[in-house]
Formats: sequence, structure tokens, C-alpha cells
Amino acid sequence: MTSVLVLYYSSYGHIETMAHAVAEGAREAGSHVTVKRVPELVPTEVAQAAGYKLDQPAPVATVEELADYDAIIFGTPTRYGNMTAQMKNFLDQTGDMWFEGKFIGKTGSVFTSSGSQHGGQESTILTFQTVLFHLGMVVVGLPYSFEGQMGMDEILGGSPYGAATISGSDDSRRPSAIELDGARFQGRHVAGIAGKLANRGEVE
Repeated sequence: MTSVLVLYYSSYGHIETMAHAVAEGAREAGSHVTVKRVPELVPTEVAQAAGYKLDQPAPVATVEELADYDAIIFGTPTRYGNMTAQMKNFLDQTGDMWFEGKFIGKTGSVFTSSGSQHGGQESTILTFQTVLFHLGMVVVGLPYSFEGQMGMDEILGGSPYGAATISGSDDSRRPSAIELDGARFQGRHVAGIAGKLANRGEVE
């Protein structure tokens, strides 16, 4: 059975919600799925004052365990068009694993959130994918076979690079039904590709 890790960082719960939708989709594809998050870097008192969602049940991941999965689907909010410091700090600790080629041939994918429709969703995913290419991962997006991303009747997150949601300037908007469908689609799609790669054996 293909093993998939959904690894995320979420300040206000939007990416947390998307992560569980991604996990649902990967499970529907028959994969064994684990949902974990990266450590928080913000001091607790600062996070509490800012209204961070601190009661997230997903356990905190370790860098070393990343080698145990066939696919990793990463979720991060956008910070000025890039991944969060929390996610980057975590990935910056993978140097020894990169040197040993531990990620080569694994499937990698990214989903995100932003405060507005043009708040950096696409650049966040694209710059994140650069890291995955350096690690040697097989990068997978959200193909146009998920037709929901082409809707024009409402404001939507999401692109062919990956699923996304929009939180609004005050973070009050929650992921919409279509955005969650996109997350589930991405989970199924990534798990399916990871399964095909695993069945073909080691990738050089």
C-alpha cells in the first residue's frame, strides 16, 4: 500500500482543514495516509495574542520520518508569495537526507492559502516546487481534469499548480466546497501517481 504524508503548517486553521480534505482524497485512492504538521516557531504567548489556532490535533512531524513515505503533500499559507518560515525552517533541516538522496523518486505536491484571490497563491506553490525539484522529487500539481478550478461564478482558490483556499483579509472565510473538492482531487491524484511509481520500482 502506498504511504502518503500530508505535512502542513496552519496559523488559523484554513490549511489544517484543507490538509484533512487532501488526506480524504488520498485515502479514497487506497493509500495509507498520515497527517502531521511542522513545529510552530512563534512563542506561545505571541501566537495566543494573534489568535492562532493552537488546538490542532495533528502530531508534529520529525524531519527523519520523511524518508518513510512514498509521497509527501505539503500545505502552507502564503507569506509574501512564499511558504511560511515554519515550513521553510523544517525543510532546511533535510540537508543530510538530501545528500543521501532520500527524496529522489518520491512524489511531492503543494497546496496553499492566501488572504485574497491575488495574494500569492501561485507564486507560493511555484517557489515551493523549486525546493522539491532540488530534493529530487517527482512534482505533481492539480490538473485541469479537476474542472472546479475553472469556475467563474464565485471567487475561488486553486490553479493547475495546486489546490488553494482564500481566507479573506480578516481570516473569517473558510474553505469553500469547491476548494475542498480540489484538495480531495489533488490527494487522489498524487496518491495514484505515487502508487504507479512505487509499482515500477526505484527511480534513478
